[in-house]
Amino acid sequence: MIKIILKSGKDDAVKRFHPWIFSGAIKKMYGAPADGDLVYVYNNKDEFLALGHYQNSSIAVRIISFEDCPIDLNFWKGKIRAAYEYRKQAGITNSEVYRLIHAEGDGLPGLIVDYYNGHLVLQCHSIGMHKHLDAIAEALKCIYSGSIKVIYDKSSETLPRHLGTANRFLFGQEQACEINENGCRFAIDYVEGQKTGFFIDQRENRLLLQKYCEGKTVLNTFCYTGGFSIYALKGGAALVHSVDSSKKAIALTDKNVHLNGFGDDKHKSFAADTLEFIKSADMLYDIIILDPPAYAKHNDVKHNAVQGYKRLNQEAIQRINTGGLLFTFSCSQVVSPLLFKSTVIAAAISAGRKVRIMHQLSQPPDHPINAFHPEGEYLKGLVVHVT
Repeated sequence: MIKIILKSGKDDAVKRFHPWIFSGAIKKMYGAPADGDLVYVYNNKDEFLALGHYQNSSIAVRIISFEDCPIDLNFWKGKIRAAYEYRKQAGITNSEVYRLIHAEGDGLPGLIVDYYNGHLVLQCHSIGMHKHLDAIAEALKCIYSGSIKVIYDKSSETLPRHLGTANRFLFGQEQACEINENGCRFAIDYVEGQKTGFFIDQRENRLLLQKYCEGKTVLNTFCYTGGFSIYALKGGAALVHSVDSSKKAIALTDKNVHLNGFGDDKHKSFAADTLEFIKSADMLYDIIILDPPAYAKHNDVKHNAVQGYKRLNQEAIQRINTGGLLFTFSCSQVVSPLLFKSTVIAAAISAGRKVRIMHQLSQPPDHPINAFHPEGEYLKGLVVHVT
């Protein structure tokens, strides 16, 4: 047993069920844990606090249990079943696509599991969680009672490179995957695609966009597989332009456009840098969607990220018709909703346009925010009316 003792007064956050223990809170360790090892955490009075995975980094322990219990198959079954039942209560499990495990939001820091019409795709963001993959896969098969076609581990992109982790099938073998989301069809490339293959967290925001698109011209930037583009077309858009710097993403977008029965008369895609495309655009749009990747993953680059968001939103606001809409998002965890809103307002001022905020958007219920881990609120968005 590897035992970690916290400094006096440094156990308050753990008692409030925050799932992270920072290295500076550790007083001493009994044993020499390697990255990913399971460790027992005690306070300075030698009272048990939690079980978690150790990593030699600023976040030294990611807690997976606040109870002293065996970390065995029954543990994983219990955790995963609780996540499944939560989504069932939210009315999500009858969908063909949803997030089953959202790391800290489901009490399992370092683990993401996405469901695509019988295909489960896992990503581990901690070495410790990756060590339990076989047990997790077995638990998933038990929870879904034979309805799973594939379980795929796609952790090589999210774990340190020196580990040499290779993506692999934990169950089943590669096969074509297609999902229906709110009447829109998408081909999912979970092997070669970004993240786990699809941006599930924008489901509700895509549906909101759809209701504003009748007869409109729409620009969808950072489009990836064309999620917002398909919803815009389904909503009756007169013309949709999709932009992404990745040629593979554009190919997937075009595939999904045709999969939904739309032709080149209403849609055109561009493999281009978003900011350069907007700057050189020879037309104004009724609706522009900005859904960039995270500009800042830690506080050291937050200022540069904010400036990047401002430039991007300013250019977009200048290319919107009077009375048009901007759907703008940030998935940078270190950029708070208030800071993002202030940045977009500053962009509007610089663009010389008047704006009103119609909607303030966040992540859907299958990406839950642990009330004791506010850092889990990563997605923020605004729908801005431009005059």
